[in-house]
Amino acid sequence: MSPDSGHMVWDEIIAMWLIMAYIMPTDWKQELAAFVLFRIFDMTKPPPIRWFDRHIHGGFGVMLDDIIAAIFAIISFVLCEKMIAIYA
Repeated sequence: MSPDSGHMVWDEIIAMWLIMAYIMPTDWKQELAAFVLFRIFDMTKPPPIRWFDRHIHGGFGVMLDDIIAAIFAIISFVLCEKMIAIYA
């Protein structure tokens, strides 16, 4: 597993756009929470993100692992919102 190029951050930008498109409109606290969730999934690369990161190479692979991390972040964000709504 080689690290992504430090010069290329479009994968991160596109992933965050995807997350923001889903959660907007919102306040800065929810945006921060969504960003933190995304970074956790992007850095730790739990399965299946790790599999895609290791087996899909090139630009598509660089983008795909971040898109999947974004999807995980969205799902986690929605579940956290539901739990807060239920228990608050």
